Amino acid sequence: MAAAARIEFRGVAKRFASLVAVRDVTLSVSDGEVVSLIGPSGCGKSTLLNMGSGLASSSSGEVLVDGERVTGPNAHVAFMLQKDLLLPWRTIRENVELGLEIKSISERQNRSMRLLKRFRLEEFEAAYPHQLSGGMRQRAALARTLAVEPTVLLMDEPFSALDAQTKMVLQQDLAQTLAEERKTALFITHDLAEAVALSDRILVMSARPGTIIEEIVVDLPERSNPIARRRERRVGEYLARLMELLHVEERTTI
Repeated sequence: MAAAARIEFRGVAKRFASLVAVRDVTLSVSDGEVVSLIGPSGCGKSTLLNMGSGLASSSSGEVLVDGERVTGPNAHVAFMLQKDLLLPWRTIRENVELGLEIKSISERQNRSMRLLKRFRLEEFEAAYPHQLSGGMRQRAALARTLAVEPTVLLMDEPFSALDAQTKMVLQQDLAQTLAEERKTALFITHDLAEAVALSDRILVMSARPGTIIEEIVVDLPERSNPIARRRERRVGEYLARLMELLHVEERTTI
């Protein structure tokens, strides 16, 4: 029996005046599935996530979360961006608790400390963002995203500003957390190896107006262990196909 769709885009288009950003996008992400969106810059990937979160409306078509049409910001969806957006006047624990203000103090603290421990930040609960490295700040942002217990995570290049080593550590943290908590995620990345390492499926978009041109099922073991995945011999085949679809060689030929 197929898993239920957590988030769906049905024939979605988005126009900004005379500019068509995306057109006829139909996709779904099932319960517990991680799907990556890749495509050339400006093809509408972030626009899709904005519509999925309810921060923007579609010009036509519809977006649904757990079968309900998205008409505005949705409590079941959490959004994580490239910038950590931690509030500088709040401690790391207080930042993680940002979306939990309606909860009791004990529940807020229990949930935030559990996540800080998971991401190896429990010793920094009283620190302020400026006292942490970029990787630690992004781990705190990931903890804050998960603290509200979303049904769907929308992630827009959350690790792109990090160095390669830190990025791989955070990819591992994210993959293990998504697998253990069976979270559903729609993930934008320009890093093709990251897409292969983290995803069950990869959806490739065309240049603007963006639409889905191919779906690639990543048939590799250990999605919860992206470092092990990178060692698989077949990774090169997936990367070659993605480069072909994105015309990477054509764009880099002088």
